[in-house]
Amino acid sequence: MEYETVCRQLESVLADAPNGVSAMASTAALLHDSFPHFFWVGFYLPDDDDSLVVGPYQGPLACIRLPAGRGVCGDAFRRKETVIVPDVHAVPDHIACDPRSNSEIVVPLRQGDKVVAVLDVDSERKNAFTEDDRAGLERVAELVALRIGRGPGAGGREQ
Repeated sequence: MEYETVCRQLESVLADAPNGVSAMASTAALLHDSFPHFFWVGFYLPDDDDSLVVGPYQGPLACIRLPAGRGVCGDAFRRKETVIVPDVHAVPDHIACDPRSNSEIVVPLRQGDKVVAVLDVDSERKNAFTEDDRAGLERVAELVALRIGRGPGAGGREQ
């Protein structure tokens, strides 16, 4: 499936999302089902203790808590920019939640200058993510970020 199609479908689904949790859950399911090489798709949310805590996801069991400044997720969170890693085993501080993961892309969800979550996608293939994935997933992140902070169970810290 192409990102244009996914984003159109996501816009329609998210129009009824009452909060960030439902938006992230639906997004993870759609991305996981739409792209066969996406082994794990999910969100990590900032916590009060300077860590990232797993949110809605699709795929095998995930790490519950990640240090906000370590690993690929922590790097994307700290830098406030998308990080693509062609081979996670070449990253010295990579946090291996599942040894089958070989490449990763992490996209921050921003509200202004604040990162409210990161979208993390892993693949069993090395070099799985391209600039098309970056552009497509950054658009997806924009759509989901609009829903974080809304209502009960919104996900992320309340604004």
